[in-house]
Amino acid sequence: MTEQANQGQDRQTRKGIGRAVGLALIAGAADDDCSAIGTYASAGARFGPDLLWTAPVTLPMMYTVVYLSSKLGQVSGRGLFQVIADFYPRWLLWSVLVGVLIGNTIEAAADLGAMAAAINLFVPLPIPIIVALVAAFMFALQVFGSYDLLRNLFRVLALALLAYVVSAVLARPELMPVLSGTFLPKVHFSREYLSILVAIIGTTLSAYLYTWQSNQEVEEEKALGRNTLEKRKGATEEELSRSRKDILIGMTFSNLIMYFIILSTGSTLHKAGQTQIETAAQAADALRPLAGDAAGIIFAAGVIGVGFLAVPVMTTGAAFDLAQTMGWKNGMNAKPRDAPGFYLATGAFTLIAVGLNFFGFNPMRALVWAGIVQGFSTPPLLLLILLMTNDRRIMGDRVNSRSTNILGGITTMVIFAASIGLVASWFF
Repeated sequence: MTEQANQGQDRQTRKGIGRAVGLALIAGAADDDCSAIGTYASAGARFGPDLLWTAPVTLPMMYTVVYLSSKLGQVSGRGLFQVIADFYPRWLLWSVLVGVLIGNTIEAAADLGAMAAAINLFVPLPIPIIVALVAAFMFALQVFGSYDLLRNLFRVLALALLAYVVSAVLARPELMPVLSGTFLPKVHFSREYLSILVAIIGTTLSAYLYTWQSNQEVEEEKALGRNTLEKRKGATEEELSRSRKDILIGMTFSNLIMYFIILSTGSTLHKAGQTQIETAAQAADALRPLAGDAAGIIFAAGVIGVGFLAVPVMTTGAAFDLAQTMGWKNGMNAKPRDAPGFYLATGAFTLIAVGLNFFGFNPMRALVWAGIVQGFSTPPLLLLILLMTNDRRIMGDRVNSRSTNILGGITTMVIFAASIGLVASWFF
């Protein structure tokens, strides 16, 4: 009897590990959305391998913000905006919400445009039509698909990012410039270099990561039947330790993809003098004659695959934030009839994102403004998360350790500096 119980516990542990790794992988892949791919491709094309060092440098910062968000969701049993609503003034809640909603919606629109441009390389339909069809398909999955289906689909789509590893290998990079760019940072004190640098930092630490991760921890608890706050609250040290390991895996995966995208375009486009690439689709098209059709096709396929993951993360994430602020029932485990406000909000944000592509929306230009909005909303949001995860009313005895607070404080200061630099770079 004891042996059977142990076997059951082992199966449950393995199941829990697989579930958590899936969550970390989804979060990491969503961070490498179409706009991020465009940013990394542009960085490689303009500066070659000189910016490869940004991948290992941003890894600990990404790990910190995602782990704190995960910990908040696990211990409090609430999503990020539910915690703000329950413990902080309404003016603060609404101030943060507006910035996050604008940033998520514009970035979702930009990603839809980037996906459509990549699909257009293979399917000769007008880009706005492709945008509408893709968005309709995504929304149908969100409404009619179960949470387990969506989670497993997102895991598979995350693997689409491995296309960039293959693309980089096909580009046949030279070893010494790669090693130099990775381990010997070269900083050019020019407006263009600093602009792309702060854009990289901004896109790797986007606000939607924080809300998505905390909400998914709650969704996982609901999937196990823990539908009340009291049943969800609390996390053991073993669970938090497992989360730290899993998040490290997910964020390492994300940063490796970032590294290989910069390497791919830096080894081909930059070397050939094609330094002005504004979208991921342009990078895919330009790679073809330099690294072969396979590299270009694989690069474009990665854009399309990760877009199917990232856009629902942004639109659903925005719906989570609004629903928690308004006190509506929410959750991907809930049926549309049980959480109508949540699903209507998801549809509304999707529709706005589609509409921006129909009305002369320029994805890359809008991303600049989305970055500025995120620049104002992300640093205060991370500061709030640090305060929350040190608040015993919310976390009990699971408040942050000194080392976590130090790393979180450094990350917050870096994001504040990047935000100031991002705004300043467009005016000076």
